[in-house]
Amino acid sequence: MSTHDSNQPRLPFYKLGGKPIQALIDFSGRIKESSIGPALAELIFLRVSQLNGCAFCLDMHWSALIKSGEDARKLNMVAAWQEAPFFSPRERAALGWAEALTLPPHPQREADQDAVFATLREHFSDQEAVEVTMAIANMNAWNRISVGMRNPVPA
Repeated sequence: MSTHDSNQPRLPFYKLGGKPIQALIDFSGRIKESSIGPALAELIFLRVSQLNGCAFCLDMHWSALIKSGEDARKLNMVAAWQEAPFFSPRERAALGWAEALTLPPHPQREADQDAVFATLREHFSDQEAVEVTMAIANMNAWNRISVGMRNPVPA
């Protein structure tokens, strides 16, 4: 049984993080302004946050997608995107790549990574493929910080 209060952060990392936190905030903004666009970036952020169990980030990115007009039913299916009919081939390629780069190494996934990347390349230009990869890396960084510092979900 957990003995911590999940509504209390370990440290005020936004305040103490200074320039590195600001750089990560700027990085997130630049990804949303990139050629993949804010909707796909937010969808990637949501899936990566699901995989990493980051409640704060799940809440933030689900809310951002809802505010942008995304369908709640589709968002409820992100965890089951492979079986759900709501995702375009382009979204599926990005979500597959997000999983390949976020989930812990496993021999089966490593063998499939080339196939997942080939699917990504069918739907994204070189620049876009790099931007999808950067979106995944950015969200993994935020998730590690938010989970590690117990960033609480706002009331």
